[in-house]
Amino acid sequence: MEAITLLNNSEKYSGKYVALKSFKEKDAITSGKNPLTVYNKAKKAGAKNPVILYVPEKDAIHIY
Repeated sequence: MEAITLLNNSEKYSGKYVALKSFKEKDAITSGKNPLTVYNKAKKAGAKNPVILYVPEKDAIHIY
């Protein structure tokens, strides 16, 4: 099975939320520690329906 890349340069955003213009875009518009702030910045940057993703820290255990 082939891996799917959702975000370019994801290591740069470790432990942060990032905003994409859409699921087809792979470059972050903005990033930060607070998802609401990231969303609002993306809207101000012109994204109609931004997609917010969390990039887990490398080698950290996350339980969902």
